[in-house]
Amino acid sequence: MRILLVEHDLTVARGVSQALKAQGGITDQAETGEEAIDLARHYDYDIILLELMLPDIEGTDVVRRLRAARVQTPILVMSGLNRPQVRVKCLSLGADDVITKPFDTQELAARMQAIVRRSKGFAQPSLHVGPLTLNLDSREVFVDDKPVHLTGKEFAILELLVLRKGMVLTKEAFLNHLYGGMDEPEMKIIDVFICKLRRKLADAGADNLIGTVWGRGYMMRDAVRLAALAPQRAVLSDAMAGAA
Repeated sequence: MRILLVEHDLTVARGVSQALKAQGGITDQAETGEEAIDLARHYDYDIILLELMLPDIEGTDVVRRLRAARVQTPILVMSGLNRPQVRVKCLSLGADDVITKPFDTQELAARMQAIVRRSKGFAQPSLHVGPLTLNLDSREVFVDDKPVHLTGKEFAILELLVLRKGMVLTKEAFLNHLYGGMDEPEMKIIDVFICKLRRKLADAGADNLIGTVWGRGYMMRDAVRLAALAPQRAVLSDAMAGAA
C-alpha cells in the first residue's frame, strides 16, 4: 500500500510512518496542504492520511480542492478535535473517514485497509482470484487452503496485482509501489520478483494467475480469463500425455 502522509509534526509523522512501514506500507510525507495537493495530483496513492490542522491551509480545504480536481484517492482525516461537527464537515466534503487523535496505530492501519478495500470494490479483508486467497489484514496467502509463504516484497506485488485485477501494471508502477521513489533498484528486479512469485504460486497449485503483457507489464487475470485458460491447459496436458 502506498500512502501519502500529510503531517507537519515531524515526531508524529515519524511514529506513524514507522508503524505503517511495519504493516508493509510505503509512505511519502508532506508537511503542508499545498504540497499534499501537488503530490496527490501527480502521483498514484492508495490512500491519503491527512492531518486536519496544517500550517498553511486547513485539512478540510485540502479535501475540498482534491475532490474539486477530481482526485478520487481515499482520504482518512486525522483530527485532534473530537466534535461531531468536524467529522460531518470532513465527510460532507469528500473524506472517507475521520480518526481522532491520539489513536492506536493498529486501529489506524485497520481503518486504512478497510477504506482501501472499499475503494477497490472489495468489502471483506480476504480477496479471491481463482484458487488464490489473499488476506490483507493478516498478510497471509492461501491456494485452496494451502498456505503460501511469501517475502514482504512478493506479498506487496501480489497485493497490488489482486487489488487492480484486470489492469496492466508497468514495472515503473511496481517500483513505485515497493520503494516509493527511494533508492529504487534496476527495473529488471521486478522480473525477478514476478518469476519467484509465479513459481511459489505454481508449486502450490495456482499457475497462470499472473499474465505478461509484452512491452507493457504484468496483470492479474480475472476469473473469466482463468476459466477460458483451463480447457487450453487440459488439451495441452492430454497432448503431452499422448506424445509420451
